[in-house]
Amino acid sequence: MNQNKKIALIGTTGASFYGFRADLIKRLNAQGHQVFAFTSEYTDQCLEKIKELGAEPVTYKLSRGGLNPFADIASFLQLKGLLKKLKPDIVFSYFAKPVIYGSMAAKAARVPLVIGMLEGLGYTFTEQPEGQSNKTKLVKSVQVMLYKLAFPCLDQIIFLNADDQRDLMEVYGLKVSKIHILGGIGLNLEQYPFSVAKCIPVKFLFIGRLLKEKGIFELIEAIRLVKKKYPDAHFTILGAIDPQNMGALKQETLDQLIAENLFEYPGYVANVQDWIAETSVFILPSYREGVPRSAQEAMAIGRPVITTDVPGCRETVVDGVNGFLVLKWNTQALADKICYFIEHPEQINVMGLESYKIAIEHFDVNKANKKLFEIMGLNESNEKIG
Repeated sequence: MNQNKKIALIGTTGASFYGFRADLIKRLNAQGHQVFAFTSEYTDQCLEKIKELGAEPVTYKLSRGGLNPFADIASFLQLKGLLKKLKPDIVFSYFAKPVIYGSMAAKAARVPLVIGMLEGLGYTFTEQPEGQSNKTKLVKSVQVMLYKLAFPCLDQIIFLNADDQRDLMEVYGLKVSKIHILGGIGLNLEQYPFSVAKCIPVKFLFIGRLLKEKGIFELIEAIRLVKKKYPDAHFTILGAIDPQNMGALKQETLDQLIAENLFEYPGYVANVQDWIAETSVFILPSYREGVPRSAQEAMAIGRPVITTDVPGCRETVVDGVNGFLVLKWNTQALADKICYFIEHPEQINVMGLESYKIAIEHFDVNKANKKLFEIMGLNESNEKIG
């Protein structure tokens, strides 16, 4: 394709653009492309930050966790109208609902190239220790039906890991002309400088939305087990509650956990780099991921990772080399690996260095964006965006 394209990025939260798409938007802008950032959840500050990246924010209505078909149809019609007006050359949607309704709207608006990216399959495709509820199974069935409607509208689809591609497309017989496995959207490594961990005392860190499927309850139980043996063990949990997610931790439950004084809870923070630098080991006992950004951040800074042997998470750890993979839902196994680092603090920086090497090789945003440019058919200079 020639340069100077109009590219519509369709997402949900405004924060996702400057939190996860900043380097891509800057690079597209630097190459002379016009970028529209479609957001359905935003503040005035979010919109200003998007403008500062060089993109034009476009607001629309979409209930990320809602199940109202009439509201979703209204979202589709609104997106179709906006795309017809803006006439982009490329629509690039990410997250489940934008991929579904953004892709169908793009096809209806006759956009020349329609791309979707699923950075994980989400709650409905995540196994639960007690099995999925009937409501979750119903939502999953509806979601699969919508994918069957939307995928024929896609020219290309991107997954972060091969498990997601298999569990969605192969299991349900979905087809798209071109399928790509990106392996992670990557990090601006300059923003996550390597540092040597302080190992006395050993400090453990979790970063993520406080969701059941992030393993927050297993982590709490593992902390209880560890503290029986090592009462002074130090844990920090960073992240906010996501009320629109069906697996969200309730505020009253969080208040009770904080009252137990098992961990430090600063809530949501913007400077995760500083918190990672002050801790020794990163923990993510998730049930399923795309490729977890939080683990990538910890690895780039040089921290070993304890995570679960599930899709996405297993993309970040070579077991016994830069951390450990444990069976999902197994609180004792998780506690045992936490205790390993308390008992062998000399291994923290040994494994942390291996994490750093893996991050440099696999999670550099410049490499990820180069792949995305190729997928979009765009020429690119060798200039790096810092």
